[in-house]
Amino acid sequence: MAVIRQAKRRGTADPWLAGLIANKPTKVAAVALANKIARVAWVLLRDGGTYRKPAAAAAA
Repeated sequence: MAVIRQAKRRGTADPWLAGLIANKPTKVAAVALANKIARVAWVLLRDGGTYRKPAAAAAA
């Protein structure tokens, strides 16, 4: 919820999150974001990788 709240106040560079906040209720957006973060964390733990920001988000 903190990420959603800050994105609403200050805006966000992530177009996926901005679109989600604009089109869905706050708690639905928070659950979708938590799901996305959990999936990324799971892949990193499973594969033993290091997080790298996606190229599209890094360019924005």
